[in-house]
Amino acid sequence: MTPSQVPTLSYVFAVCRGGGPTESAERPAERLAEGLAELPGLGTGTPVRTLPAGPLTAVVQDVPAAGFGEEALRRRLSDRAELERCARAHHAVITAASVLAPTVPLPLATLYLDDRRVQEALDERQTSFLTALDRIAGRAEWGVKVYAPTGPPPAPEAPSTDSSGSGRTYLDRVRTRRQSREQRHTQTLRAAERVDTAVRGLAVAARRLRPHGVEVTGKHRTHVLNAAYLLDLGRERELRAALASLRHDETDIQIELSGPWAPYSFADAGTTP
Repeated sequence: MTPSQVPTLSYVFAVCRGGGPTESAERPAERLAEGLAELPGLGTGTPVRTLPAGPLTAVVQDVPAAGFGEEALRRRLSDRAELERCARAHHAVITAASVLAPTVPLPLATLYLDDRRVQEALDERQTSFLTALDRIAGRAEWGVKVYAPTGPPPAPEAPSTDSSGSGRTYLDRVRTRRQSREQRHTQTLRAAERVDTAVRGLAVAARRLRPHGVEVTGKHRTHVLNAAYLLDLGRERELRAALASLRHDETDIQIELSGPWAPYSFADAGTTP
């Protein structure tokens, strides 16, 4: 069996707006195809290519059915190293596409039996995709994380056993430390809200994501805000200036900025500003 005869599936990375001959002289679909052609994608030896579907264009790659069928894919993604490799390859294609055109990223391992099934799926969700593309055109996603540093816990004090009232003093100290921790936590949450409010003022849409646990952040800081913001291109300087001012004022928290990203958090039709 020659390589061209090996059974394949159609792996879909993303959806962009189509570029028919009447769209403009710039021919965005052709530019997209040329810009993606040299990418290795998932490393299957086949090119990353574009697939027209009415007013939409899918970014796809042929992958061997034997390696990406349901059972094979389950084994592949259960291997941590292979999962990371596939995720990085998937993200690299989406990032490249988003530089060339507004791009709706699709989830990792979005597979169809063939190109016709891809086109049918895009046709069924055409309105949703076009709405999402209108929303993200000329915009990028930025991530903002806020952490509260946590020092090592104080050594416990043993209560005194004498009858001079030291036991009550010990309990008062314990209560005071607890109230102090609760007060610091409240102050941290308020600081995070001020960060969120400031960045929302620059964004056209925002989403709160689940904060990371200690297994990601480590024991010496607590994740209190994990948010994504959709900003118009060209507002990066304003964003960085706003965060620099916040870092100066909010000295009890740590603020991290990442991006610009393809708009993963704003690609579905249910996004609300």
